[in-house]
Amino acid sequence: MTAPDRGFPTAEYAGRTARAQAAMARAGMAGLLLTTEPEVRYFSGFHTLFWQSPTRPWFLFLPASGRPVAVIPEIGAALMRRTWIEDIRSWSAPAPGDDGISLLTELLSPLAERRETLGVMKGPETHLRMPLGDYERLVSGLGGLRIADATGLVRGLRMVKSEAEIAKIAHVCAIGSRVFARVPEIAREGQPLDALFRAVRREALAQGADDMPYLVGGAEAGGYRDVISPPSDRALARGDVLMLDFGACRDGYFCDFDRNFAIGEADDAARRAYDVLWRATEAGRAAARPGTPCRELFRVMQAVIGAPDDHGGAVGRLGHGLGLQLTEWPSLAAWEETEITENMVLTLEPSLAYGAGRVMVHEENIVVRTGGADLLTDRAAPDLPVI
Repeated sequence: MTAPDRGFPTAEYAGRTARAQAAMARAGMAGLLLTTEPEVRYFSGFHTLFWQSPTRPWFLFLPASGRPVAVIPEIGAALMRRTWIEDIRSWSAPAPGDDGISLLTELLSPLAERRETLGVMKGPETHLRMPLGDYERLVSGLGGLRIADATGLVRGLRMVKSEAEIAKIAHVCAIGSRVFARVPEIAREGQPLDALFRAVRREALAQGADDMPYLVGGAEAGGYRDVISPPSDRALARGDVLMLDFGACRDGYFCDFDRNFAIGEADDAARRAYDVLWRATEAGRAAARPGTPCRELFRVMQAVIGAPDDHGGAVGRLGHGLGLQLTEWPSLAAWEETEITENMVLTLEPSLAYGAGRVMVHEENIVVRTGGADLLTDRAAPDLPVI
């Protein structure tokens, strides 16, 4: 598969901004203030690993019309100028006494004077990413400004992907599928688990990923007991069930799926658990159509798995959105009313517990089209693979 060009043309960002501004107008918002990396990148194209440092805040303001305005530390100004953003206001940071607050106050004062409403993301799966004290100082200095929750507005935009975004996610899913296809050649009995993790990361980079910031899993006799641990130096042994769950990224977009393997041989309980999860994933994929509530995908997968009393476990969701982040909205959960729409990218991630505290998880990535769901990952084998 030919790799998509990096970044997007200006029209992509202009379209995102125009859709946001139309939604802002409907919601009565005169502006939108964004402080977190995925949202700043979504509307600007500003892509840097410098977000790993918590020292400096970064701000992007979407006005009611026109291009966004960046209020950022001077260290990022040169990179921001490579994006479609034209109005870039910067300061020498870090400056704990005034880390961009006076610049933001100047920018937002006209809204406060007109007693208008500013949208800020407040809801689940969001965070402020600026000192709370600075936020309080900013708001107190903008008397008359109304603050409204813009979580639903931004979520509604980001959940539905453009064809250019889908192409990027499909490409990194193909990279991940090639890596998993190599695992039977990379993994072997007697190999320390942490050595296998390092080998998988190297393979991901060799296959074209920019990074693999997320790699977890486990391996124990007959089945693993948790799915989020870093690896130990325990050697793989005959009869182990090995799970690798990874999120590789390229050009800022993620894949997120896992694969299960048996080392040397698999017992009947592990084979049965694998079969249940494979069929649950098929049920979820068949149900993933435009207009279907997310809770229905949870229901049909859980119906295959059985009640928690049948297999144990109490996982709160069986999948989620995917894109600029490893996990995005929506959740495939019993409480999630969001309707699936065309061009949503989702993970299907059924799981179950079985025998003596063992667990198993199965995950695929899909894109929802008019006629149903297309796989972005190479489908896992229907029977538990044995290495």
